[in-house]
Amino acid sequence: MTSSSLFLLSLLIFCSGASSPADEEQPSSIKHPKTSRPPKPSPTPVTTPPPSTTPPPPQTDEYLGPPECLLKKFTRASCGRVFCPPWQRCIEGVCSCKPPYMCPRDGVKPVCVRNHKRYFSYCQAMAMSCMSKTPLLSHFGELCGEKIKKFRSSVDKTTGVVKIFLPDNTAGEELLVCHDQWDIAAANVACREEHQNPELKSRGAASAFAVDYSEIRGGEQEVPRRCVTVRCQGFELSLAECEIYNKVDIGDGAVAAARCYESEPEDCGFTCANDKCVSLNQTCDGVDDCGDRSDEMCCKDCRNGAFHCNTGVCVHPDAVGDDQLDCLDGEDESSNHQDSFTLRTAKQQAEPSEYVSRKNETRTTRRLLESKLTCGIPNMELVDDTEEQTRGQKSRKKRVVGGIPANPTQIQWQVALQEYNKIDCGGAYVGGCWVITAAHCVRPNPAAFKVKFSLWRKYSPQGTTDIIPVEQIIIHPHYNPATYQNDIALVKLEKYPYKDFCVEENPAIRAVCVPWSTELFQPNHTCSISGWGRTKGEDVETAFPVFK
Repeated sequence: MTSSSLFLLSLLIFCSGASSPADEEQPSSIKHPKTSRPPKPSPTPVTTPPPSTTPPPPQTDEYLGPPECLLKKFTRASCGRVFCPPWQRCIEGVCSCKPPYMCPRDGVKPVCVRNHKRYFSYCQAMAMSCMSKTPLLSHFGELCGEKIKKFRSSVDKTTGVVKIFLPDNTAGEELLVCHDQWDIAAANVACREEHQNPELKSRGAASAFAVDYSEIRGGEQEVPRRCVTVRCQGFELSLAECEIYNKVDIGDGAVAAARCYESEPEDCGFTCANDKCVSLNQTCDGVDDCGDRSDEMCCKDCRNGAFHCNTGVCVHPDAVGDDQLDCLDGEDESSNHQDSFTLRTAKQQAEPSEYVSRKNETRTTRRLLESKLTCGIPNMELVDDTEEQTRGQKSRKKRVVGGIPANPTQIQWQVALQEYNKIDCGGAYVGGCWVITAAHCVRPNPAAFKVKFSLWRKYSPQGTTDIIPVEQIIIHPHYNPATYQNDIALVKLEKYPYKDFCVEENPAIRAVCVPWSTELFQPNHTCSISGWGRTKGEDVETAFPVFK
């Protein structure tokens, strides 16, 4: 045996002896190591992954979708996709109740509410209802005292038949609701007032249907012999807020009925934002089946002849061409659809109603509110004016590169930013003391800049040109000059000394509207931009405002 082998053997014996316990007495000449049984392996635990918290994608079809839109749970209160009614205003993307005093007073009719008060308009009453979350409206008229009976409605728990008491300035009449024009949107409203449970109240009705008049007459209780047509959009808190017209004898016809929502049905093709279940075929048809309109807010196309807005919202066919904007871009009121409104209006005039139209009152209120808008509306007297009234020398114009030449006072919100004596950038006047421009055009040194309004040629002021100093420059906090991400800035103008305004009244200056919604401009939307292009002569180069 080699010396190395002997050394290793000795080392092994030494180590074995050193590690042996001395629990038992053994001959001193021999040290035996204590053998130990290896530990029994423990079973490997089976780990169960935690349940996924990500909800499954919503069910879609050729009309409903896309899923990413549905997951956002848009409703009629989502003013990034739809207009708010006149008694609400858009605040941070949500329709919120407007203070009643903000409703217009001109050209509207007074209304009576259920606590015997009189309000000056339908809008004011609806604003009060919005704030209190309770139905208030009773009827239109001047007489609202306690002796005047107020509007009421009921849904028969057995038959589902809907009954209303419709007051007027003298007495009133108990009526049934005609089955024509009756739909789930109206049934939702009827059940909304019937339900006491707040959760069920928001979900409204499970179904809307018709009952033959012969099935309910002849019993112990007297049944009204006349009915009225009730047309609801779905936002109403009471049938009193809906369109009510065309009182007729029922005869052998049918009347409206509703089954109020009590529990979730077995077939839930679509879950509304308020957790109500409706079938997939009830979505994207222009009818508010959910009660919060969430079934009409994310649509690739529309069923049953409903109108598809470019924002993906479906509106009822009756809302098309009714002289009231429903689509954000106004497509439902384009000249292509005005004939349908003219025909409907002529028919309504041929069949006059004894009741005041809620929709007409809303239309009147919206017109009054829209008439106060000034942004984006140029002074048309100057838009087509081709005469230039310059303060300096005229330059010869040859051609414009990349656009169409603008008239001298056509783009009335276009401004030029002058840094010291040089103009390299433009901007847009957005009203008050503010101009919006690109962040790369400015730096935080207001004293270096002036804003020129109504400038046609860059360096030749015209008769309507105004020059205003800059008070403050606000650059987007996340502007990246390397990538031009967030390339936007605000320029605040200086006020006139001892005045509360920055821009004097000028027929050639108007503010541009700032989009309040990212949904306003969809892919393939045609837009116009303005700025200064260049024209080249033989010995001069002059900048002109252009369209592109």
